[in-house]
Formats: sequence, C-alpha cells, structure tokens
Amino acid sequence: MAGLGLGIQYGVLMPYGRMHESEADIVGQDLMARSGFDPKASISLWQNMAKHSKGAPPEFMSTHPSHQTRIRDLSSHLDQSMAYYQPGNAPRCVKPKR
Repeated sequence: MAGLGLGIQYGVLMPYGRMHESEADIVGQDLMARSGFDPKASISLWQNMAKHSKGAPPEFMSTHPSHQTRIRDLSSHLDQSMAYYQPGNAPRCVKPKR
C-alpha cells in the first residue's frame, strides 16, 4: 500500500501540480503584457530566482516546475505574449500622499 501511495504521489499528483504551475506562469506572462508590463521581466524573475536559490529538490519530487523549466516555457511563449504588449498601457505607480 505504501508503494501504491508513493506511485500516486510521484506519478499522478506532482506532475498534475507542475502542469498547473506552468499554466499559471503563462497566464501571468500574458496578463503582464496586456497590463502594459514587459513580459520579458517574467523570464528575468526566474533567472534571478535560479541564481539565488540553493538546494531545490529534483523536479520529479516537487509540485513546482524547476527554474530552468519555467525559464524555457516562458521564453518559448514570449513571442505570443509580446503580441499583447503595449508599453504605454502600464499603470503609473504613484506614492500615496499622507
């Protein structure tokens, strides 16, 4: 029974979670672009995360894609996100007055 539980954990549940995480990354990149933020920044974010994180478990043991997988997926989707990108649409961030 323990072996079956491990098989389900690593064979079904974790890949399912990684798939959702990857989909969320792509949706987020598209939303960035539609909001006027440069979608290339999503790739830079994961490059920085990879550079500063140590000791991540192997991808097959995680519910999250590896940093390299995220970078690869976002890079390959970048052309589609760039089609939505209008630099002038970014909201201006203004410091609130007190």
